[in-house]
Amino acid sequence: MKEHHYLEQVKAYLQQLQDNICHSLEGVDGKGKFFEDSWVRELGGGGRSRVMKNGAVIEQGGVNYSHVFGEAMPASATAHRPELAGRSFNACGVSLVIHPHNPYIPTSHANVRFFIAEKPGEEPVWWFGGGFDLTPFYPFVDDVEHWHRTAKSACESFGEHYYQEYKEWCDKYFFLPHRNETRGVGGLFFDDLNRNPQGELDFEHAFGLMQSIGNHYTNAYLPIIEKRKDTPFNEQHRQFQLYRRGRYVEFNLVYDRGTLFGLQTGGRTESILMSMPPLARWEYMYTAPEGSEEAKLQEFLQPRDWL
Repeated sequence: MKEHHYLEQVKAYLQQLQDNICHSLEGVDGKGKFFEDSWVRELGGGGRSRVMKNGAVIEQGGVNYSHVFGEAMPASATAHRPELAGRSFNACGVSLVIHPHNPYIPTSHANVRFFIAEKPGEEPVWWFGGGFDLTPFYPFVDDVEHWHRTAKSACESFGEHYYQEYKEWCDKYFFLPHRNETRGVGGLFFDDLNRNPQGELDFEHAFGLMQSIGNHYTNAYLPIIEKRKDTPFNEQHRQFQLYRRGRYVEFNLVYDRGTLFGLQTGGRTESILMSMPPLARWEYMYTAPEGSEEAKLQEFLQPRDWL
């Protein structure tokens, strides 16, 4: 079946992507190494979790590869596509979150994934999803512009509409309604991708765009690390970083579909919650002093055009 040939192609790419990203991040860190932890899922599948702790630059970061399969799609995967309920599934992907020590380096997240949903007597349904987004604490306009320029360059050879569409989708997805703010400054988010701009089912086009987005993550993030990693910071900066990391936790535990999917499919809890920061804090009724560095962040937490 051609869909399972698709699956093997995607798995090979994703495992290589995990290797490439880990190698690149170890290079920019200069000290830290990723520890690999392979795991098997009782209900089918498994993965390779790689975590770095206490690097020179990266306080904690994880780059996960997983391939899981099962007899019924979980609720998180069918909430916006109820017609897929009851189908068996294969899902594979790479997901990563990097939490740096220095508050002047943003946290970053990326994910690329592939699903196949099957039902006897019906055509398999397959699609790609993913994206990458940036969460600064002390933001710089030129860093955010670089991030979005790279996001646009990842998409533009596949169709002129993709960047704007996926950028707006990212702003909408990574939004905390109870805080009335975005999680960060956005980037790209996409799902249900299986057609070309002409509306035809097109594996090569969809897979190519997913690969381009996966490959552009390090182009987007590493220059920002290099530029900011030696910026001096003090305890005030550190405490604000930990406070803002609390927002990251709130989003991942309340709204993130990937977290829910992992938990609902009986995935490996340690790998699913690898996205959590190693330290975070909450403060009752915190308000950044007017005119302070900390107050400037709010200007960046509403959707806007960065290019």
